[in-house]
Amino acid sequence: MINLEGKNALITGASRGIGRSIALLFAEYGCNIAFTYINEDQEAADITAELQAKGVRVLCIKSDAANFAAAHEVVKQVVDAFSKIDILVCNAGITHDTLLMRMTEEQWDDVLNVNLKSVFNYCHAVTPQMVRQRSGSIIAMSSVVGIGGNAGQANYAASKAGIIGLIKTLSKELGGRNIRANAIAPGFILTDMTLALPEATRTEMIKIIPMHRYGETDEVAKVALFLASDLSSYVSGQVISVNGAMG
Repeated sequence: MINLEGKNALITGASRGIGRSIALLFAEYGCNIAFTYINEDQEAADITAELQAKGVRVLCIKSDAANFAAAHEVVKQVVDAFSKIDILVCNAGITHDTLLMRMTEEQWDDVLNVNLKSVFNYCHAVTPQMVRQRSGSIIAMSSVVGIGGNAGQANYAASKAGIIGLIKTLSKELGGRNIRANAIAPGFILTDMTLALPEATRTEMIKIIPMHRYGETDEVAKVALFLASDLSSYVSGQVISVNGAMG
């Protein structure tokens, strides 16, 4: 049985999409939630109210996950408020899609900073706390694109592939301290990002998914719940794909 009562989670980028679903699902199982966001003030206020209605403690922090010093300050705020962090979910991410030959340096740097450097920032900030506790679960959001690549997404694919390498390394460095590190690699999930694509593109994408549908954000959240819970106590260094059998 899954029980997160008494545990504290820090989730980056949780005002909408997959991060939002993870926060709400964790709260259903009694987990206190600290989360970050950067732009969506109203969405952040809405999910804060939803989480509080579930009877858990909530800490909402507006912060840039790509900023090293800001990430460390967030972790300090969460530890000050909750005394410890049991679960870190690195979910913040953006895209700037175009063919590599047309990609600007800024487009490359922005995606690598938000998607990959943010994972380094938060893992760097939270691991000393977890080492002192001698426990913790780190979950980072990779992507099917990080495993197989995708035309027009060289920056996104590189960032998500980098997350896999980082998480696998962390699992080896921290395993002796009872800290687990895993990645989730979603396929095509119904989020604002995919809904912004032209309808013709979405239709073509469904044709390459063996299950013939997009995934839902709560289907990714359920895998995160497993990795956060004691049910995955001997699971570390893994990449779990949630992609409708895409590969």
